[in-house]
Amino acid sequence: MRFLSLPIAATSLVLVFFTACSESDPSKSLLITGSSTVAPVVADAAQRYEKENPGLRIDVQTGGSSRGISDSRSGLAQLGMASRALKADENDIDAETIAMDGVCLIVHKDNPVKGLSRDEIAAIYQKKKSNWAEFGASNADIVVASKAEGRATLEVFLGYTNLDSADIQADVIVGENQQAIKTVAGNPNAIAYVSIGAAASEAKAGTPIKLIYIDGIEPTTENVAKGTFPITRPLNVITKGEGTELSRAFLEYLKSDKIRDIIETHLYVPVSQ
Repeated sequence: MRFLSLPIAATSLVLVFFTACSESDPSKSLLITGSSTVAPVVADAAQRYEKENPGLRIDVQTGGSSRGISDSRSGLAQLGMASRALKADENDIDAETIAMDGVCLIVHKDNPVKGLSRDEIAAIYQKKKSNWAEFGASNADIVVASKAEGRATLEVFLGYTNLDSADIQADVIVGENQQAIKTVAGNPNAIAYVSIGAAASEAKAGTPIKLIYIDGIEPTTENVAKGTFPITRPLNVITKGEGTELSRAFLEYLKSDKIRDIIETHLYVPVSQ
């Protein structure tokens, strides 16, 4: 099993890989692309599935939900990954939810701010409020990190704040969750929005970030499960058409209780029964 993190734009490496994949036995190989939020769960599940089924090869590549949807639509990938619900104009594909997650705001662990409201978050991201002193912290400019276009986390964040992409006044544009987390960990004045599961895992491991309350609600897996956290989203696996025997089998595996422990390890909320 290979787990690659790549930009949405195609590269010669990807083109070579796709060529090799097309020449391989479709009953023994599987390519899955898309959301960096969903990818860690799918990659761990793929590794386990390969061990249980010797001779299979499952490659997991990131690049954002838009890539997962595009690749599954075009047939470049047998399965896609998206950390959002499908839109009305995406009715030519199907989504299977394997877990639930939330989107939280993170700041450096030394930042005294404990929580923000939706209006305060929107004001920060529009630069209507640009100094931490306005929130009871030190006199320092707020460094705003936002997700790149094509990232589902951006779309979910915009939906919650009632903002458009043009409203966002970002100092730093990031792609995957890890880039946002590294930005905040390395800058005491930064703020970013990321997956609760990714942020909580990093904070637990000692990365100097802090998940802050939103509208008075703590960003925890338990609150996502209860439906009380204000920004939640499904973690989906995308399919188009019947697929291959292997893609169907692995999708059923992802929907089963056999990977419940993997989902919980990544601090997401399982939906399998």
